[in-house]
Amino acid sequence: MAIIYSTAAKTARMQAVIDLIDAGSGPGVLEIGTANMELVLATLTLADPSGTAAAGVLTFDTDPAIEDPEADASGVAAAARFKDSNGNVIISGLTVGLKESGADIELDNTNIAAGQEINLKTGEISHTNGEA
Repeated sequence: MAIIYSTAAKTARMQAVIDLIDAGSGPGVLEIGTANMELVLATLTLADPSGTAAAGVLTFDTDPAIEDPEADASGVAAAARFKDSNGNVIISGLTVGLKESGADIELDNTNIAAGQEINLKTGEISHTNGEA
């Protein structure tokens, strides 16, 4: 039988993720990197607080857009992770791909060049049932 969480439980879990990302003295970050995060291509500084939780969904504050004005390195984006401002990894194992690829993070172009501006205009994480 599948695990089923109440909406309140899902929302509380998403709020806990927000609280962890926002831990530390400054805003958390989203790092986009090559496969297995071998090379960090871009570091996008999140808002602080980073988002809100409602109805089991974490919605990142992207107004204004979250950005890295100059990508750190060149390469093909394939992975991502969220860290708090102290450098602690909060979420890892995220996949990066092109729009409509089904990846966790979808980009217009996965080929990132050093110095390129990277923008995140929308972002959310949905809590589904069956997760432990």
